[in-house]
Amino acid sequence: MTESTSRTEQPVRVRIAPSPTGDPHVGTAYIGLINFLYAQQHGGKFVLRIEDTDRARFVATSEQMIFDALRWLGLEWDEGPDVGGPFGPYRQSERAEIYREHAEMLLENSTAYRCFCTPEELEAARRQQIAAKLPPRYPGTCRNLSAAEIEAKLAAGVPYTIRMKVPAEGSTSFRDELRGAITFEHRNVDDQVLMKSDGFPTYHLANVVDDHLMQISDVIRAEEWISSTPKHVLLYKFFGWDAPRFWHMPLLRNVDKSKISKRKNPVSLVYYRQAGFLPEAMLNFLGLMGGGMPAEINNATEKFTLAEMLEHFDIKNIRLGGPVFDLTKLRWLNGEYLRAMTPEQFYAALRSTVLSDATLSRIAALVQTRVETLGEFGNLTHFFFADDVMPAPEVFLPKKRTLEETLDFAGEQLAVLEATEWTHAALEPALKQLGDSKGWSVKENFMLLRAIVTGSTMSPPLIESMIVFGKARTLDRMRRFLEAQKRK
Repeated sequence: MTESTSRTEQPVRVRIAPSPTGDPHVGTAYIGLINFLYAQQHGGKFVLRIEDTDRARFVATSEQMIFDALRWLGLEWDEGPDVGGPFGPYRQSERAEIYREHAEMLLENSTAYRCFCTPEELEAARRQQIAAKLPPRYPGTCRNLSAAEIEAKLAAGVPYTIRMKVPAEGSTSFRDELRGAITFEHRNVDDQVLMKSDGFPTYHLANVVDDHLMQISDVIRAEEWISSTPKHVLLYKFFGWDAPRFWHMPLLRNVDKSKISKRKNPVSLVYYRQAGFLPEAMLNFLGLMGGGMPAEINNATEKFTLAEMLEHFDIKNIRLGGPVFDLTKLRWLNGEYLRAMTPEQFYAALRSTVLSDATLSRIAALVQTRVETLGEFGNLTHFFFADDVMPAPEVFLPKKRTLEETLDFAGEQLAVLEATEWTHAALEPALKQLGDSKGWSVKENFMLLRAIVTGSTMSPPLIESMIVFGKARTLDRMRRFLEAQKRK
């Protein structure tokens, strides 16, 4: 049995490591807040590391959105890609050579091996295991190749990954600071890929190497990583390193207790900022998640500041039941903050968000050639400021289409918009291609989308309006439309 150890004498250093694969997630803010509080309370350092090794899902603009969203909430980091620090670089894509060197160390001490299996071979093995009602896992095909076989494949230029060699017998245990000792039998731990054939590491290798080299004392992350922790603990052992302390936070849940997802709640921090939620309210709401605040404070008002969290929050009080991300409660809490403002503060909040000069000037440019009086401005632009523009069937339903096929196509539009860069040059051809593939005319296609987004068949130019309105709010409006139609 292996045991992870804690370095109690080490200064507290914690980190969050978001992936720049889209809009920053409320879950990142939730885990970020807990890490921030823990570091501040222990006189430690809060590190921001960007895990950008998944190049297939990498979004170039996402990193800056992460920075902006966390700073909007007031969560400043001590070290990171944009502020530097003694343990950089803080982008994993800039640390490729470090990972290669450490993968070679594992090959040399025989705790890892090269895997030459093709994706097709791995998929065939997976299907066989599923057919036999076995848990899918790597069958160990390349685990015991001879030196001669390996050299021959290398000489032939056969692509390979590097996998960790999990002991065939025994178990690995580690301590979760909220749950106590957790043990995994090795027969249930897969030989995880550590280095992909493209030369980039997987999360598991990069995570362990970076946490060690950056001297992270406490890993505070979501509970979905519990099943990966034995792999990480084994890697610490293979390298001869001490493991950090592990704290796995309960996952945010929808009201129905399912894992929070964009299908049931907006999960983009960009959405909440653009929709007029206050950062103080969002931080307060996230601080309610999991029960880290004393019961007397929660029960008294449920309203508290970041300074009060720093004074009273205790990570050991986190409850393991999944905290409910109740949008109704967040809206109520945000309303409490808005009502507590002076009129001057409320006006300033409006002018900094939905009525900012930058937003109004972009909207004005869209309608200038379409109005004859300034009083008509509101007629064409109300959907930018309204929270609910749900169109009736006579507005969104094309004459020659059934309700069922229209809603199916709207779902297809949503999927395309989710995957498309938010520029006119990308959006228009992507939507037209969808229409062509599904037999929808340009008029039907764009009128349906216009009705969903604006609530009307008349509006300023559609694509330009969507760009001003923003991706997060557009997608949320479409999801709410589809969900409302399902309930009818």
